[in-house]
Amino acid sequence: MSAMFNILTAATGLALFLFAMVRLTETVRRAVTSTRIRELFRYAVRTPLWGLVTGIVITVLFQSSSATTVLAVGLVSAGLISFFHSLGVILGADIGTTLTVQLVVWRVTDLSPLLVIFGALLWVAGKGKYKAIGESIFYFGLMFFGLSIVAHATEPLKEAAYFISFFRETTNPFLGVLIGCVFTALVQSSAIPIALLVILAGHDLLVIEEAVSFVLGANLGTAGTAIIAAMAANIEGKRVAFSHALFKCTGVIVCLLALTPFVTLLKAASASVPQQIALAHILFNLLVAVIFVPILPYFARFAVMIFPERGEIFSIWPDFLDERLLGNAEIALEASRKEMEREMILARRMCFLSMSLVSRFNSGDMQTIGYIEDVVNSLKEQIGIFLRRISELNLSRATSKQLFLFSALVDDIERIADHATNISELAEIKAKRNILFSEYAKKDLAEIQALIDANLDDAMLLMGTYSEKTIEGIFNREKMIDRLFVAAQLGHLERVQKKICHSDAGPIYVRILVNMERISDHCENIAEYFRDLNSVETEDEG
Repeated sequence: MSAMFNILTAATGLALFLFAMVRLTETVRRAVTSTRIRELFRYAVRTPLWGLVTGIVITVLFQSSSATTVLAVGLVSAGLISFFHSLGVILGADIGTTLTVQLVVWRVTDLSPLLVIFGALLWVAGKGKYKAIGESIFYFGLMFFGLSIVAHATEPLKEAAYFISFFRETTNPFLGVLIGCVFTALVQSSAIPIALLVILAGHDLLVIEEAVSFVLGANLGTAGTAIIAAMAANIEGKRVAFSHALFKCTGVIVCLLALTPFVTLLKAASASVPQQIALAHILFNLLVAVIFVPILPYFARFAVMIFPERGEIFSIWPDFLDERLLGNAEIALEASRKEMEREMILARRMCFLSMSLVSRFNSGDMQTIGYIEDVVNSLKEQIGIFLRRISELNLSRATSKQLFLFSALVDDIERIADHATNISELAEIKAKRNILFSEYAKKDLAEIQALIDANLDDAMLLMGTYSEKTIEGIFNREKMIDRLFVAAQLGHLERVQKKICHSDAGPIYVRILVNMERISDHCENIAEYFRDLNSVETEDEG
């Protein structure tokens, strides 16, 4: 009974660690705004070395290399950073995650109750950023409190002959790698098995010769997280997952081939077995970085040969806004227009993806929409700030009108993206509830979507070239969409009464229709803005 109680207690400690790690990641992601995360990724695109540093910093913030890896896979899948620039981030994430194990060696677990109490008090009593800081400290302390529970629960194992014999008999390094890999893939965190090894070593239950193969396996198992994330990603995301797995495999092979010198180095570095295990974790990931950072351009070409398809890449920060342009209002407004054109391209892509989710839901596309929405929201904010700076200049009547219309235009584009997001969320509900649309409903949606797609395309054309014919096309299609929207609603009501359509499909179907119609309304607004702008310019010329 006592042994079973200790096992359950240790499992509870591990569960607390996992729960706290996930919650800490979510809390930090909320506290460190998406704009700041994008600023970190700005460094990632400079050089592979900067990407390495970026990966380390983000992982130290999140306390999870898995979170950083999944974030990188998502950003590459969304086309927001290139595959090449993600490689340094992935390598840096693996180095950053070693901090957790090192903190266990430094016995931060002993301070965990204080961290939990202090964090909880600050979380409850604090306001604003202090409340978020308190929540982060609470979950950070809870992580190590969970490990302290594991440490106490496993202490009696030093008397268990069967447990000691397990490590003594696992002399085959390949078996150790396999066990470590499988366990890490299951819990999706290398910190748990390696921290567990540190705890067991602290109880004198194993030596470095027995632990090092498990450390290698735990590192290899982290590739499973990227692979799982890539299953729902596009070809770019799969390329990242393949690279991560190859990084780890190479490191494991090199360390196994030089296992004796590797163990000798660890023993020379420290007499403490827990510290030797932490060093093995650190040195393994440093070794992988040293091997691959100098050859990342060549490795990227190799990975592209394996997965040759290419996706479109969008910058995650403004491309055209530059404070140096604020000396000339006309040039600055032209830069704003180009940036809004990029914003419109992203919103158009979100609309395409969201409507595809209605007919066939895909979690990868849902994630991509979320990433792109963050970029669109950031662009709206940055363009708005830039336009306000322009308003402080001496402006002509035409320039003032252009500035006013651009301020409204940037908001309409962002609203298009919002409605696309709404449609994707409705598609997710439809998929989760297994709601089916009738063939009549699908036909109505397809007919309206075709007109909306044409309006979105024409709205994008207007961003670059003014055309009265294009504007009239948007207005005419908007009238058709309004008629079809009303007819689709009435048709659905009639089908429900005749039992042709399921009643539970109604709310989802109607809300999708509403959001589609709103998208077309914003396209019409864009057309009106450019017509007004052209009329002002014509008057000034006259």
